[in-house]
Amino acid sequence: MQVPRTFQIRTFGCQMNVHDSERLAGMLEEAGYAPAEGDTPPDVVVFNTCAVRENADNKLYGTLGHLAPAKTANPAMQIAVGGCLAQKDQGEIVKRAPWVDVVFGTHNIGSLPVLLERARHNREAQVEILDSLETFPSTLPARRDSAYSGWVSVSVGCNNTCTFCIVPALRGKEKDRRPGEVLAEVQALVDEGVLEVTLLGQNVNSYGVEFGDRYAFGKLLRAAGDIEGLERVRFTSPHPKDFTDDVIAAMAETPNVCHQLHMPLQSGSDRVLKEMRRSYRSGKYLSILDNVRQAMPDAAITTDIIVGFPGETEEDFQATLDVVRAAKFSSAFTFQYSKRPGTPAAELPDQLPKQVVQERYDRLVALQNEMSWEQNKLQVGRTVEVLVAHGEGRKDAETHRLSGRARDGRLVHFAPGEANIRPGDVVETVITYAAPHNLIADSPLISHRRTKAGDRSEAGIRPKTPGVTLGLPKFGAPDPLPAAVGGCTAG
Repeated sequence: MQVPRTFQIRTFGCQMNVHDSERLAGMLEEAGYAPAEGDTPPDVVVFNTCAVRENADNKLYGTLGHLAPAKTANPAMQIAVGGCLAQKDQGEIVKRAPWVDVVFGTHNIGSLPVLLERARHNREAQVEILDSLETFPSTLPARRDSAYSGWVSVSVGCNNTCTFCIVPALRGKEKDRRPGEVLAEVQALVDEGVLEVTLLGQNVNSYGVEFGDRYAFGKLLRAAGDIEGLERVRFTSPHPKDFTDDVIAAMAETPNVCHQLHMPLQSGSDRVLKEMRRSYRSGKYLSILDNVRQAMPDAAITTDIIVGFPGETEEDFQATLDVVRAAKFSSAFTFQYSKRPGTPAAELPDQLPKQVVQERYDRLVALQNEMSWEQNKLQVGRTVEVLVAHGEGRKDAETHRLSGRARDGRLVHFAPGEANIRPGDVVETVITYAAPHNLIADSPLISHRRTKAGDRSEAGIRPKTPGVTLGLPKFGAPDPLPAAVGGCTAG
């Protein structure tokens, strides 16, 4: 019996890249490869790259450089580079790193097994970068990373023109999946024991733009509420300009939709937002948060913020701090502006000195830590339901705490007592202490529910889903959504 070639996938970047890597793993397994285990060097190393940050290029080429000696020692080893940086740099990658065997883009991740075989046969690098999507990634098999939580794409690409962002140029215009396909993939995950799904898109709440239904995303959330066994639904990321009240109503009225909202702010300055082409202003943003909290007082709201956009003044930065104070985010992903060639912002005058950006960044982080701690202190004494996770923080050597996420997305470290608790199980506990970035629950557990996901985690079984397609055209008018069923909020 022939021993299968082994592979390892290294992922950089956003949730979309993580989900793409699940597809890559599924395809390689279907093509006869096996995941590499232990310290044994893999036969194939795949880099799924990001191009959003300024140091993404250096990180990739530095890592490729470290692999060059291994490739020289074992010429049969193959190295593949895909994702956004591959889409951007294309043939430049094999010029700078001629020991790379395969380069593929964001629009043709399904080509990887064929390209690897072709590179072996031809004994030369294969570079294939498509300009537009040929096959929706959901038609590809996926080996999931988690037994209890899964990503489900509702769309790929983006129709926005934010001046700082290179993603639309690399992932193309928005393409929406048919609702029936989205729900079929969710059902496939639930059948495998998955308890939680996150609906994923560059701009999830513009879902439906292709088939002319601006309320499609709210309907999709409600339809997910009808899937028996699906306990938690999250989504990321919405754009404030497309956020509608029907989505808030769907969140509040659908029991398994979590009261968590991640909505990028980017800047609190209206002038900077205009320069960013964000097409909303700080007042509009804060009014959405008011509406969310009116419908769901317990909602946890998180965001993304960029510091040091070209031309940002101290007054602009103070406006961002003002919005952060008013918004009361439970947490924020904060970034220093990163100049990306090919974006309009890269050509703007008044690029700020590094030391100015760093000083403002430090002030923003300090304020947000203060706000996060203030919000987390309100959780002390509350009973929370925690989906136990793998790798969310470290076990404490003395208390042996485990970790997981509350329904609102907050990270909870809890004391398991004598119970045999597995990732994928669900516990209820009481918060006893709050830190800026997590909650502590050292009270005895109120309840512990063993789940199919926990059984599979314990057995080391990860879900594998086939490509989901209902046999109709990949793009275009969708099937009608199932009738929505309302309900009281959960968690």
